[in-house]
Amino acid sequence: MSEDASEKAYNVLFLCTGNSARSVLAECVLNRHGQGRFKAYSAGSHPTGRVNPYALELLKHQNYPTGDLRSKNWNEFSGVGAPELHFVFTVCDSAASEVCPVWPGQPMTAHWGLPDPAAVEGSEAIKRAAFADTLRMLTQRLSIFTNLPLAALDKLSLQKHLDRIGQAADSSNSAAQ
Repeated sequence: MSEDASEKAYNVLFLCTGNSARSVLAECVLNRHGQGRFKAYSAGSHPTGRVNPYALELLKHQNYPTGDLRSKNWNEFSGVGAPELHFVFTVCDSAASEVCPVWPGQPMTAHWGLPDPAAVEGSEAIKRAAFADTLRMLTQRLSIFTNLPLAALDKLSLQKHLDRIGQAADSSNSAAQ
């Protein structure tokens, strides 16, 4: 990326259509595990206007701060006063197929699609398990991402790593190698 890349904080935006579950979970995970190297945000193309109650319950249970979480439109991150984005990741297939706003600064982008836990039907236990599974998958992918040697990678190599993380199977693998 650049010489001073190891010293700067990277702004990362997670996108999903409704911005109520997957993107919000990713925002929380990266803000915790990014250890100040990353500042995560989330948004949606058609935000629901509220964070999914199962997502909030899980995050609270895992001791993530939830007080400032809200479902917001992705236009908040493309206008004047928006943070300069370094990475934009779509976490749902619907958002990945939509025409996104033009992000100032041309951030690196990748699609990290995950099943929608909010679409799972069944008992309360089944729904909670779907959210926990999504959180686990995001934590795994973001662990790989935060351990990439960003300062040492050129843009093409970095893009390959980002794409591999999104294609990673549901277990630790060689996506970062």
